[in-house]
Amino acid sequence: MRRKQPLLRTQLLTWLLAPLFVLLTADTFVSYWVALNFSRRAYDRSLVEIAREVSLHLRASGEQLVLDLPPEARRVLLSDPDDRIYLEVVGGDGRLLERDPIEPARHAPARARGEEYYDGRVRGEPVRIVQLNLEPDRASGRPAAIVRVAETESKRNALAREILLSVVLPQVLLILIAGLVVWIGVVRGLSPLQRVQRAVAQRSHRDLGPVEIEKVPGEVSPLLESINELLERLDRVLTLQSRFVADAAHQLKTPITVLKTQFEVALREQDPARAREAMQSLYPGLERLSRLVSQLLSLARNEPEAVRSLERVPMDLNQLALDVATGWVPEALKHGIDLGFEDSGGAVAIRGDAVRLREMLDNLLDNAVRYSRPGGCVTVRVAAAPPRIEVSDDGPSIPAPERERVFERFHRLLGSPQGGSGLGLAIAEEIARLHGAAITLRDDADGIGNTFSVVFAPESDRT
Repeated sequence: MRRKQPLLRTQLLTWLLAPLFVLLTADTFVSYWVALNFSRRAYDRSLVEIAREVSLHLRASGEQLVLDLPPEARRVLLSDPDDRIYLEVVGGDGRLLERDPIEPARHAPARARGEEYYDGRVRGEPVRIVQLNLEPDRASGRPAAIVRVAETESKRNALAREILLSVVLPQVLLILIAGLVVWIGVVRGLSPLQRVQRAVAQRSHRDLGPVEIEKVPGEVSPLLESINELLERLDRVLTLQSRFVADAAHQLKTPITVLKTQFEVALREQDPARAREAMQSLYPGLERLSRLVSQLLSLARNEPEAVRSLERVPMDLNQLALDVATGWVPEALKHGIDLGFEDSGGAVAIRGDAVRLREMLDNLLDNAVRYSRPGGCVTVRVAAAPPRIEVSDDGPSIPAPERERVFERFHRLLGSPQGGSGLGLAIAEEIARLHGAAITLRDDADGIGNTFSVVFAPESDRT
């Protein structure tokens, strides 16, 4: 089962909202921590003010330290509607003046100057403690002392909850609003893609026209342009295939019909000799049909759109032409044709597909031998500057208006006495085009017949 691919919308929302959520969450904690520290410092200042007010009521009585704190002042300083406040005063000699069991600061010496804040427990309850270290006062004769004031954390916890709600609720609301805005933006931003998807999905398989690229994001336009180029190439390929199928059906219909008729005649013959003669008459038709099918396949194989890659290797054009021309000597002798070869006087280096180039030259020689008059002459020439190969014949001169059309598929000159499919020159032109070569037709130098020239680009131009 094919695994479902993640949606682009989901990925965009994830990459946009996840960092935003993390950022806002971190901002919430930082804001809460900062606000809580401010509130703690505010309550700590209130707590140290109580300790300092208590220190003002310390005085010396003889050699001893005395806390002179009236009940009314004690009630005002140590009473709170929300929290319990504990007081402990220790003289310089370690004598306790107030006995609330408040633990001393552990991280600082008992005689350190100034105030210190720390957390502790009194009677099992968590408290905030301030310790005020008093130096001896020579003016009043007051000895050194330590004042500790502890307060439970009800007000602090209530304020923390209030701060948390006041910070978190706006942040959560902001996250929701930002998520909604991002979601709407992503959906609206991707809507052109959805329109394109619907337009393509509703298309007929026969519609290979370009996809509309208006009103789409700039990042999507190159993709649609590439798709349109692909559709254009696909349209050309399908058009060529349709034309090939139509042409093949048209060309195969007549020889198959003829062969079928001849075969039916042979079947009705009662005389074995005449039946054998009728069967022998089928062979030329089968040979023409076989050649036609071979040419149709060759034409399809050499279509530029059908050739994915052409493997070109270094070769000697002179040697290639000589080998092909030598192979046509028996056929030329059978038709009474003088087949000649003129080399370039040395190797002619080109790069190409040897099989296809042989096929190209075979078609040119087949055309020359087929249409040359009996006792005529066919010449194959190779030249080096630029690399080219020429095939001259003594056949009927092709009129100038027809010289471009002879390379079209299934085109045959009117009144031509020779049978043929009209594919040989079309195949030769396709192979020449695959090799970046140009094939042309002109009158022969002696004024009799035609000369087909295939001119290749020099190796220096190819590199």
